[in-house]
Amino acid sequence: MKRIGIIGVGEIGRALVTGLCEGADPSPEVFLSPRGTRATVELSARYPGAQACVDNQEVVDRSEVLILAVRREDRHAALAGLRVDDDKTVVNVMAGVTNDDLRQLLGTHAPLVRAIPLPTVRDRRSVTVTWPSHPVVNSLFEQLGGAHPVTDEAAFNVFSALTGTLTTHYAYLDTLASWAVRHGIPSEGADSYVRSLFQGVGRSLGDESHSLHQLAANHETPKGNNERVRTTWFTAANSEALYETLEDLLGDLN
Repeated sequence: MKRIGIIGVGEIGRALVTGLCEGADPSPEVFLSPRGTRATVELSARYPGAQACVDNQEVVDRSEVLILAVRREDRHAALAGLRVDDDKTVVNVMAGVTNDDLRQLLGTHAPLVRAIPLPTVRDRRSVTVTWPSHPVVNSLFEQLGGAHPVTDEAAFNVFSALTGTLTTHYAYLDTLASWAVRHGIPSEGADSYVRSLFQGVGRSLGDESHSLHQLAANHETPKGNNERVRTTWFTAANSEALYETLEDLLGDLN
């Protein structure tokens, strides 16, 4: 495996390090910055191959594949002035930052690849969308659950918009548990049951012989409880509102 540098050791950065290093023998060389942050200290202590750097330029200099995982609003402070040689491969996981914007900021001719890794890369269970397709980057994410290269940036932005629905799903589950608590169910019991219920749904999604529409149909009976909730709450108007929300988000991403 090539030497990997990660600038921005937040939730996604930590997940990437864990997915790359946990149980790996030998542990890959992963360079982190900056020295002294809690996440960097913890990761460098846990994994032999993870090394804290003095600053972001040292991360760049010591890596062959450079992953940029800082928040969009922090990119100028973290990246401006860095010298990135053209022989590096740069992976841009900053939401809403185009490769054109990044190339202008870095002033490099190195290959730039956008990617959407999810926190489940820590368990090597996340399929990561990439654009443009690049063999080194695809190989990297294949080790973390799979790579899904797309043909153009417009398609990449569609997947990016879909990713924006993730916390809405968690909030939906939290609402279900909260409703049960209102009816006297202890919070731990409500939380545990909702988790168990939808972990089962997650396992059923692994059966790709059935479409998502078919899976929904398979889990309800005519005039049953599931059909009642779906047709009463998730109406055509609500479906259209979700479409409009995604269209607005996509418009901002393009």
